[in-house]
Amino acid sequence: SGMVVGSYGALLVLWLILGFGYSVAQTPAGRLLRRSAHPEDRPAIFAAQFALSHACWLICYPLAGYLGARAGMTAAFAAMAIIGLIGLALAWRLWPAGDPTDVAHDHPGLPADHPHLRELGGTGQHHHLLVIDDLHRRWPVGP
Repeated sequence: SGMVVGSYGALLVLWLILGFGYSVAQTPAGRLLRRSAHPEDRPAIFAAQFALSHACWLICYPLAGYLGARAGMTAAFAAMAIIGLIGLALAWRLWPAGDPTDVAHDHPGLPADHPHLRELGGTGQHHHLLVIDDLHRRWPVGP
């Protein structure tokens, strides 16, 4: 973005727009984290997300400053854009296109009297809100 903007005022407007876009992307992150963990695990998952996001900031902020000072602002903007595009490509590749919350699955390794199976009406295939946990270590593969 900074590579194509000619004035400081235009850059400020662009930063405002990018900040709005960032907030639109970050707002659903809390919903995603809440959906991805049981209530008792949520403090740990939010702490992990905080730590990982700040680790990314810890890498990119000094890198942007270093590149800006050594190679110029155009190179710094380009490097940050490339890092952002890599993140976008990874998210696009790794995130499932259809992400249902209620997924049919079974537990072939659980005994028939396991509390999880009894709670859901016996053995065999069942469905419920799925969260990756000790009983559901992988996302079930559809038919």
